[in-house]
This record gives sequence, structure tokens and C-alpha cells, in this order.
Amino acid sequence: MALEERARSCLLRFRHRLEQDIKPSYLMDHMISDGALTMDEEERIRNKPNRKDQAAALLELLLMKDNRAYISFYNALVTEAYYDLAKLLHSDLPQISPPQPNGSSDGFTLYAQTVLSEGGVPQRPVVFVSRPELVNRVREKLYRLQKEAGWVTVFGMAGSGKSVLAAEAVRHQGLIEDCFPGGIHWLSIGQLDKPDLLVKIQSLCFRLEQSLESQSLHRPSSSLDEAKERLRFLMLRKYPRSLLILDDIWDSTVLKAFDIQCRILLTTRNRSLADSVSGAKHEVEVDSGLDEDKGLEILALYTQIQLHGLPEEARSIVRECKGSPLVVSLIGALLKEKPNRWRYYLSQLQKKQFKRIKKSSSYDYDALDQAMAASIEVLPDEHRELYKDLTVLEKDIKVPAKVLSVLWDLEPEEVEDILEEFVNKSLLFVDNHNKPCLYYLHDLQLDFLVEQNRTQLESLHSKVVHQYQQHYSDAPPTSGDEECLYWIRFLTHHMAKANLSQELYSLMFSLDWVSIKTRIMGPAHLINDYVEYGPILDKENSEVRSQFQEFLSLSGHRLEQRPFPDVVQLALSQPQTSEVYKQALLQAQGRASRGKIYIDWLNKESVEGLSRLVIHPHQGSIYSACFSHDGAKIASCGASKTLRVFRSTSGEKLTEIQAHDDEVLCCAFSPDDRLLATCSSDRKVKVWNLERAMLLRVFEEEHEEQVNHCQFTNTTRHLLLATCSNDKFMNAKLWNLNKRSSQNTMFGHFEPVNHCCFSPDDTYLSTSSNDGTLKLFQVSSANEWKTINVRDMIAESDEEVLVKCSTWTADGKRIICAARNAVLVFSVETSDMLLEIRTNRLSTVQYCHACPTSNLLAIAFSNYAVELWDFESNKKMADCSGHLSWVQRVQFSPDGSQLLSCSDDQTVRLWETKKVHTSSAVGLKRDSDVLFNDEEIIVSAADNRNRLQVREGRTGSVLFQSEEMSSRIRCTCMCRQPSAVVLGQEDGTVQVLEVPSGKLLATLLGHTKTVLHCRFIQNGQTLITSSEDTTIRVWRWQSGECKVLQGHEDQVRCFSMLSNSPTDTRLLSCSHDGTAKLWDTESGEKLRDIVAHQGAILSCHVSPDGCLFATTSADKTAKLWHCESWQCVGTLSGHQDCVRSCRFSWDSRLIATGDDNGEIRLWSVKDSSLLKICSCDGKDAMDSLHGGWVTDLHFSPDNTLLVSTGGYVKWWDVKKGEALQTFYTSGIALKRIHVSADFSTFVTIDNMGILYVLQRVV
Repeated sequence: MALEERARSCLLRFRHRLEQDIKPSYLMDHMISDGALTMDEEERIRNKPNRKDQAAALLELLLMKDNRAYISFYNALVTEAYYDLAKLLHSDLPQISPPQPNGSSDGFTLYAQTVLSEGGVPQRPVVFVSRPELVNRVREKLYRLQKEAGWVTVFGMAGSGKSVLAAEAVRHQGLIEDCFPGGIHWLSIGQLDKPDLLVKIQSLCFRLEQSLESQSLHRPSSSLDEAKERLRFLMLRKYPRSLLILDDIWDSTVLKAFDIQCRILLTTRNRSLADSVSGAKHEVEVDSGLDEDKGLEILALYTQIQLHGLPEEARSIVRECKGSPLVVSLIGALLKEKPNRWRYYLSQLQKKQFKRIKKSSSYDYDALDQAMAASIEVLPDEHRELYKDLTVLEKDIKVPAKVLSVLWDLEPEEVEDILEEFVNKSLLFVDNHNKPCLYYLHDLQLDFLVEQNRTQLESLHSKVVHQYQQHYSDAPPTSGDEECLYWIRFLTHHMAKANLSQELYSLMFSLDWVSIKTRIMGPAHLINDYVEYGPILDKENSEVRSQFQEFLSLSGHRLEQRPFPDVVQLALSQPQTSEVYKQALLQAQGRASRGKIYIDWLNKESVEGLSRLVIHPHQGSIYSACFSHDGAKIASCGASKTLRVFRSTSGEKLTEIQAHDDEVLCCAFSPDDRLLATCSSDRKVKVWNLERAMLLRVFEEEHEEQVNHCQFTNTTRHLLLATCSNDKFMNAKLWNLNKRSSQNTMFGHFEPVNHCCFSPDDTYLSTSSNDGTLKLFQVSSANEWKTINVRDMIAESDEEVLVKCSTWTADGKRIICAARNAVLVFSVETSDMLLEIRTNRLSTVQYCHACPTSNLLAIAFSNYAVELWDFESNKKMADCSGHLSWVQRVQFSPDGSQLLSCSDDQTVRLWETKKVHTSSAVGLKRDSDVLFNDEEIIVSAADNRNRLQVREGRTGSVLFQSEEMSSRIRCTCMCRQPSAVVLGQEDGTVQVLEVPSGKLLATLLGHTKTVLHCRFIQNGQTLITSSEDTTIRVWRWQSGECKVLQGHEDQVRCFSMLSNSPTDTRLLSCSHDGTAKLWDTESGEKLRDIVAHQGAILSCHVSPDGCLFATTSADKTAKLWHCESWQCVGTLSGHQDCVRSCRFSWDSRLIATGDDNGEIRLWSVKDSSLLKICSCDGKDAMDSLHGGWVTDLHFSPDNTLLVSTGGYVKWWDVKKGEALQTFYTSGIALKRIHVSADFSTFVTIDNMGILYVLQRVV
């Protein structure tokens, strides 16, 4: 059959790209084995003079062939890891679905090969021996997953061939077609810590998303919970009835990350691992070795001798190998090269001269040592030394040849030849699924090498470090390829193993390294390094290590953003005594001398932290911590399987209990603090007498899956304990401690329930589930009272929404729940959503808790942060930063004065929440005015107690503070001479106060609604105010004389004098009514009046030369007007949202406009043409290009730079339209930025009330 037309067109369309990139020799081997290419055709192509001509000839031949050849070519691209090229051909693949019963077997072979190749299933080893009985047992278990999700565990000792067996089991037409039409996806695991596991799942999700037709690329997940949720969605919704193969699982905590109700095959040495996860379970045991006949078959294949022709020593060799496929392969590879040495290698195995050095090794093959030693012995001397260098590799880590090229100081091609020799001798394995190929040792081979070279380990690791330093003496690798990833991930490991302490200090206490590693791998890996190598680093300076950790903790969420932020700029926000800040300042000064912009936060020392106490109660992650009801004690539990109780004042340990057989997921005090309940992954719920540390009750029969949460009622009147679990149906229960079985089961959820929580009066129990709902049950009857469908509130498609937890407000009238990166507040009575708190973080919300005595809400994030919000005003109040890993739980103390948080970083932290409302550093309102007076920076703004404050900006010292006002202060302005400050209030009152005495100079009454804007003119003799009452008032404030400018029909937020001349009395005003008006402030006469826009006018600005003025509007346009004729001389169209701000350049040639989508546009004033669009590479967590609305803009005096405010502050290159620097504030929603005349100092206030006095580094 001829090649389909669309496939032919695809080849022609991408012909040039294919010719540029492919290596035909690699691809033709696969095509020949498929029967899609003949040996003669291969020979003709190989005779072409160079690679590019060979590629052209191969493509020319393909165009003349059939669909089968196209599919074979596609499969070869996938197998050789040309993923980008394969993706080009994928959409035009001819039909490769399984054939009908009368179809040809070839059709299936290609289909199956595509499924397995795309899923990363390893190819058969070079020498493959079938084990049909075992393979069929695995397939029989896999068929049991046809109708339901579950686990098939293939277990056996190291080297027994589990991985080969798993790969072979899925090479089966019927199995793929009947059970796993959604595909088969292979993931090699090995021994991993949490950051590495996160990277593994991220890469799997990326691979799965790449194959989707409607490709919506998600940002990489920032936590294991988030990654697990994403993988669950992909496996259940996008790849239903697919199989996930997890190869070489060591740890139950790793396995739990894949407990997502899908179909999984896992290989492991530990038979009981699957006990820790939910779902149907099946298992197959792999015998410790091959039977004798299979061992002989391997030798026959290697030596190419018929079975019956093998010498008599063959059987003895197999027996000495104890059936290990690895050992038999090692001997087979030796015999392949030296076929006359049967007797010699048998004697080598029998001598056992290489005795085990480390008896606790992960294998028991005496023969392996002999076989490895013999295999290494036949290597050339120089290659034997090179093989010894592989001792430094980590288990389960694959390396590209380029890494070894650096280590051995050889050309990559020469290295590949040496590695091929090692592979051929079964001394090394190769993963051909990647491009370039990756090489790795079997665990057993690595064990052998480590034991043989134990005394030389330090020098071997030193060699790696020194070769790296020599090769990368100019700069470290930053390409992001496999070689770069290896060095960035393992360089610190090699330094630590080599005991090169000084090199480790220099590297890890370097901002350059922080920048490189976090850019390539994210912050989790680097934080893990500081923890892992802490004992070494602390010998140099434990304080510096703490400072770097603190910096990463505070900036972790920023370092996950794209485009990647400037690490030096982030570090400039650290305390001035920190080594991180000192390094950053030095680098910033050096780069500033070359024209780069850096910004120093001058008054940062005035911001007071909330941290009070840090406790390290456990080894391992802490999953839960809680206050006792008297606030005196804290209980914690986690991965260590223990329960600890300690004093909340000092962290002193009071009690420690070995609580469960698996991780303890939650603990809770009874209302009288006499009892503690715990629940665990071991499916048990336990109740303890705290005073005697004695077990009172165990509930172990009813929950069949892990129990996620437990909580007592709030009073002892009818004491009950609530629990919830991963069970499919009976997943929420109430227990009476006097009964052995549960008192009630709440039915309604059909997915795991993550959290349960009693209402303040114990009338209701709320349950939060993976089914996307929050349910309220009546405690007395256990009947469902109402369901709140959270998923419908936030899901944009069919994606799943996991509701993590819920918390009740103190009055019991509202219930708050966490899902994804949002927190939702609902009315208990009506189930209506009252509020959605969307933070500016990319990470998911892990937990939330409402304060029992105030409107504060604590939110814990997967990216190490805790935020405090006021849920009445939907306003962020404070950051609690300091954790070094995912924050699992937060809880307020009963009196609301403290907050605790616990984390995977093995700490419980206590925070003083009472400081949130009293700290002088946190509390200014954003409506402010600033006077720049030589070195002095004077700031006026209202505080959160509605007092007007005048401060010295650099030091934060308060020059003047008014009494608390009865009406909210909404605007302020200052005057140098006379030294006065004005405040405008919500009730329309305007007051003028003397600074610094605070003497009341004038009270100006007249406005009937909120005063929105005020400004002094004419050397402080005249004051202009505008209001929601639609009027503008011009005050001779010392005499009380007033002129009222009436005519607008809606509030007036902006006005401006038409020139700075003291004799020009013309005033421009703009209103939400869409009109612009011109007034004479002396006479009060209206001079001009035009309808400028179809929507509200949001800002206006007069050009410095006085010729034009600009208006911006909610109608998504900005307009330029002539000051004399009032003719519109230009309409600036193109913004996709309300145009919020505008500013002319100082030479009046340019105008910048900013909109509510975060976009800034630069226009030519002369012809209204668009010159540049200033925007980042993509939207941020607030779905904006600037963290929110662009509220203010200012040009530098030379018109080359622009500063803008939104969710943060940005500086731009005007000519290029490119961002030069970003300063991230703690809060968001900046309203204004005040800029000094020389463009060196910038002042703004965020929505948390923090004042920022920023200065360019010089």
C-alpha cells in the first residue's frame, strides 16, 4: 500500500528539519529490524559521502515506501529520543490502532512498538532469555487490572531480573489491546529523596502532556501534593485504562506519591511495600535465580554455540553463578571474546578469592565478585583505571558520555567507544531511550566497586571535582542538558564525599551557585543540599548557612517563577548583616557600574518579623501539630511514627510515644487536654492518656485504608472523635470512646476524605474530599445536611479538584475550605460563596485555619510559605517565612495570640500573631505623599488605626502622629512651606495640620462624601480637593475661603494644573462620568467641557511642555488632547483591558500607558503610533503581566528608563521595551510610586501596609 497523502505531505513539509538533525545510521538499524528497510537499501544510503546526504537519501527512499515504513521511521525517532522530530510526524501517522481479528500481525507489531517506545519501556537486553512461566504469571495478574485500578507487585532480590521481566510482560498484543489501550508508561525510581521524586513526577507529567492533542502546558508542580494531583488527573482523565510501571521502588513514602487510583505495576525488593497504599493488590515473586537451563541458554547466546554443543564446564559455571542473570551475563561476555577460557573462568568462580568486604550489602551472590573481578581483569590497563572511576556514581543515576569525557579528559567519541566496550562486557548498561544515550551501573556492580575501592573513595571523588574545575574554569555549565544537570545536581555530593570542605563552602555560600542551581533545578534541591551538608558547612559558619537557608525559604516561590528572577536583586532584600546581602550588594555595585539596574531597600530593618520559636521534635517530615486547649502544650507527629508533646513556651519535651507502625498523619487533643488521638497510614486510630503516656483505645477494624485526619468535639458534653480516611465508601466516622466500634458512619463521599472538622458548637461535622465537595453532616444523626460543590466554583474544565481541608469561623456562620491555590469562604446557611482568596503564589494551598478570636486566616502553602489574611477584608496581613520545605499544617492557639506551623523540614515554628495588628512596621495605608528634601525623605500616610503618620522614610522614625480619627482617612498631601500636612476623610472633612507639632491649622467643611484627592498649589497658599460628591473645591485654607467647581456627574479622582507656572490658574479635571473639564481656579469658571470617553476616566496627565494632556479610560483606550484647542489629536487603541495609568516623557515625545491586564504600551506622541509593548514572557500567578493593575508610571529625566507599579515594581528600558529589573514587595496591589527628581529613590506602600524606600545601587 502506498504512503498516505497526509504522511507524504508531512515528510515533505519537515524534510529540511529532518535532514539537518537525524543520524541515519542510528535509525536504519531499527528500520531493518522492523523489515521496513533492506540491507541493500541501507548500504546505498551509507555510501553517501556525509551525514546530511545520507539523511536526504533516507527521506527520498521513505517517500517511495508505504505506511509501514513511515511508522517504522517514526518509532526509530522515538527510540533514539528524537522527541521533537517525532512530534512533528505524530499528527500525520497512518492508522496504527490494533488490527481487526483478520488483520495482519505486522500492523500490531508496529502499534505495540509505538505504545511501548512512547511510554519509555526499555528494550530487551542484547542477550535475552525468555522466562515464559514467570512472564505469564505477571500477565495474568495484569489482566486483573482490566476492570479496576490496582497494584501488581513484582518482587525479588537484587539482580533477579525483575525489570526485564516487567518490560517483557507488557510486550503482548492482547494485554495492551484489552487492558491498557491508554498506553504504558515506564518510570525508573530507585532510591530518591523528596526533591528528586518531585523531579521524576514532573518529568512524567511533562511527557504525558506532550502527547496530548490539545496541548495546554502546565507549569511544573511545586510540591509533591501538587504533582500527585496533576498525575492523578492525567492518568485518570487523559490516559484512562493505562498502566504506570514503577521500576525499583525502595520506600513506601515514595510509593504513596503514586497512590492515585490508577493501574500500577511495580518492581521492588520489599514484598510488603504495597501494604501502604490503597486499592486491589496482586503480587508475583521472582525466584532468586534462573534455573540451570536458562543460564545455559544465556551462555549459548553469548558464545553463539548450540546448547547441546556447550562444553561440560558450562553447567558448572551456571551453578557457581547461583542463577544470577547478571553474573551469567558477565561470564558470557568474557567467553564471547575468549571462547577458549571456559575452564579458566570456572576456576576463577570457584576460588572465591574476592571475599565479601561488606556483609550487609544488598545482594548475596558470592559469584558476582568473582565474575566482576574476572571481567575487569581482562580490560586493558588504562580502561581498568577508567572503570574504577565509575565507583563515584550514585545508585540509579544515569550519566551521559559527556560527563565521563570531562572526568577522563578524553574526546566524547573516544569515551563512547570505551563505554561501548564496557556495555559489551556487561560491565555497564545503556539507556537508548534518551538522546544522547545514558549509561548506568546495576546496583550490584556499584556495590562491588565501592567495596573494592573503599580506601580510595575520597581520592576518586576528588578527581571528579578537580576535573570539573579544570574543564569549567571560566564558568559552570548552564545549558540544561543531561551533562549540565548531572554537574548541577551532584557536584556538591562529590565535594562532600571528597572531604573538600573549603570548596563546598565556596560553592554553596555563593549567590552565583544559588542562581544557577535554582534556575535549572528549582529551590527544593538546593535547600535539600543545605540540610544534607549542614554538618560540614556548620564547621565553617553555621550562621551563614542559616542565612542562605532563610533567603531560599523567603524567596523560594519567586525562584519557581518564569521568567527567572534576578537572584542578586532578591538577595538585596535580606537583612544588612546577612552574608547573602553583603554578597548581593558587592555584585550589584559591580554590575551597576556597567549599567545594570539594582535596587536596595533602605528601610527594611524596620519591618518586624513574627517568628518566636523553632522546635525540631522529630526526624523526618512533620505532618501534624496542634495546641492543647489551654495553649500550654503542643503535640506533633509525622514520618518518624512517633507522637511528641512539648511546652509551647520553650519547646521542652514532655512526652514521647512510639505511636504507630507507619507514618502518623494527625494528632488531636481532647477538650480537657487529658487525651490525645492519633491516626496513621497503618489504618489505625489510637487514643492515649497523656498524663501516663498510656494507650487507652485502638480502633483498627473499620478503616481499610490510611486514616488522614482525626478531631475531638470542642466540648466534653458529648465527647466524640471524628476520623476520615482514603476508604472508597465508609470514609468518615464518629467514635464514642466507650465503644469498641464506631458510633456512626457518614455516607456521601465516594473518594478519599482528607479532613474533618466540628463546628464550634459541635452541631455539624464538615468533611473535605477528593471528589471536589465539602459536605456538612449533622453530628446527632450522622445524616448529610448539605453539600457545597467546590469543584464547580473553580474548575475550568473536567479537571479534578481536591478539597484539602475546612475550617469554621468563630461564630459558626461561615466555613472556609482550601482547594488548589485558592481559599473559599462560604455561608453555612445558604451555601453561597462569599469570598475567594486568590493569593499571588503559584503553589497549592496545603491547609488553612481560622483564628478563634479574630478575622485572621492562616494559609499554608506547598512552597514553604505561610500567609496571614483578613478574611473580612480579603487582604493579606503578613508573611510567616522560614520553613525549608512543604508546610503541612497551621493552627492558631485558642486565644489567637500565636500560630504554629509544621513542615517536611522537620520543624514546628511558632509565630506571634498579635504583632500583625500592632507592629509599627506593618500598618500604613497606600494613599500617601512624599517630599524628597536633599537626603531627607518625608512620608505621610494613614495607619491601620486611622491615625495620620508623618515619618522619616529611611529610618522609619515617626515625626508626627495624629489622634485616631472618627472617619477613615482616604488621602493626604504635604507642603514644605508652611510645613503642613493635609488629610481628607470619608465623611468629607478636610484637616490641615502643622508638622511636626500636630497643631490643627484648619478644618475645611463642605464635601458631603469621601475626599479622594488633595494637592497644594501656589507655594502652599491654595489647596485643591476632589470628592465622591462630584465636586472639586479650591480652598484659601488659611482664611477658609472656598470656590466650588461643580459640573461633573460622578466622582472626581484625578485633576492637574495645566502648567507649573504660578500665574497659570487653569485646572484640568477628569471624572468617572467620562468627561474632562477645564476650570479657572481664581474665578471658579468652567472654561472647557468635553465627553472624552465612553467609560470612566481613570487617569490624566499633562505633558511637561504644556501642549497636550492625556486621558485613560475603562473603555480600553487612551486619548491625547490639545491644551489650547481641546481637539483630540490621537486615540491610543490596542489595550485589552481598562487603561489605568499614563505618563508623558520629560521631553513630551513619548507617552506610556498601563492597563489592568498588567501590560504597558509606549507610544509616539507625534503620530500616536505604538512603539513598544512592555510585558513579561507570560502571565504570573495573579493571571497578570505585572502582578495586577498597572497603577503608576514615571520616566527618568533622560527618558531612557521607565518605572511602573502593579503587583510589584518594575524598571524598563524605554528604547527596547524590555524589563531591566523587578522589586518584589511582600504584599501586592501598589497604588502609587513617588520618584525623586534624579530617578534614584522610589517610595511606595503595599497592601500589607509595608513602606518601601528604595534606592538605585551605584
